[in-house]
Amino acid sequence: MATTVITNISSLVTNDPSLGAGPLGLIQDAAVVVDGDRVAWVGASSKAPATDNRVDAEGRAALPGFVDSHSHLVFAGDRTAEFNARMSGRSYSAGGIRTTVAATRAATDGALEANLVRHIREALRQGTTTLETKSGYGLTVEDEARALRIAAAHTDEVTYLGAHIVSPDYADDPAGYVELVTGAMLDACAPHARWVDVFCERGAFDGDQARAILTAGAARGLIPRVHANQLSYGPGVQLAVELGAASADHCTHLTDADVDALADGDTVATLLPGAEFSTRAEWPDARRLLDAGATVALSTDCNPGSSYTSSMPFCVALAVRDMGMTPDEAVWSATAGGAAALRRDDIGRIAPGALADLALLDAPSHVHLAYRPGVPLVSAVWRRGVREV
Repeated sequence: MATTVITNISSLVTNDPSLGAGPLGLIQDAAVVVDGDRVAWVGASSKAPATDNRVDAEGRAALPGFVDSHSHLVFAGDRTAEFNARMSGRSYSAGGIRTTVAATRAATDGALEANLVRHIREALRQGTTTLETKSGYGLTVEDEARALRIAAAHTDEVTYLGAHIVSPDYADDPAGYVELVTGAMLDACAPHARWVDVFCERGAFDGDQARAILTAGAARGLIPRVHANQLSYGPGVQLAVELGAASADHCTHLTDADVDALADGDTVATLLPGAEFSTRAEWPDARRLLDAGATVALSTDCNPGSSYTSSMPFCVALAVRDMGMTPDEAVWSATAGGAAALRRDDIGRIAPGALADLALLDAPSHVHLAYRPGVPLVSAVWRRGVREV
């Protein structure tokens, strides 16, 4: 198998402190050797071993491919009118999801898959090499199962979110819908998913309903994650930590007890600044979480209603500007933090044995992701050792 060295990297983020300086493991004037789909060697350019092929980074910075651990990409339809109304003064609520449910149910498998692939390619061009995505816009047994089948053909990180909202078909019988989500729907969906999720929020599912759904999913081998504390204070974060969820996502409204629980447990706090940007809501306080010792991830929450962005660089810039993160912390959270939220140690870092997922920037440092917001800085992307961009 041919080996390739990427050399003349001005600044390399490894996310491995044993390889370089600080928490990001920064190496200046660096090189990376790729063998097959893995990183084989990392170090100074002057010490790079001989390889079959050579790529000159020409003084660009490199970092691990972004790990987007929260998205909703199996959908159809458009919610431009809703966004326009919101920017004109209407507040956001979970109810808008029903619009996408109707469009998704009406769409063909081919249309849903084409839309998913389009967004994955869009994210890849911006440096995202690992992407989690969820069901949740079908809310019937058949539509949830087909969403997961479609997603599983394109990513290993697939989440069953039958509990996105109570299906309109069960508007007068939420208990009946919980029974469906934990019964026949779960039976049809579990074989296609790795994770189980629930929107634990006013207008969606309360703490008792969320516990029943997550517990049922865990009994079928699915690992819990939770949409928690986005719109209001509530039980979502505490439930996530109690049940050993991989992540509690949103974490906008947190009590001191919530922060302490995240800091003391293994549940990652995944922050989704695209949602606050798109809904003009209060920003999550990343500084508070980081200072308490919690593990923080950044993700896009790409979805057609409340965060229609696939850009991890944009989310990095928002986190630095409006959530109290340093550029180093935001880049770590968008790479290694996302890997932690997916319980993966083969991504989110550039170190021997890790998957060869990395991005080159048209910039000398990763800090430019926040320093030059909105600029398309990603110039090349390798995913599992293959140059994709």
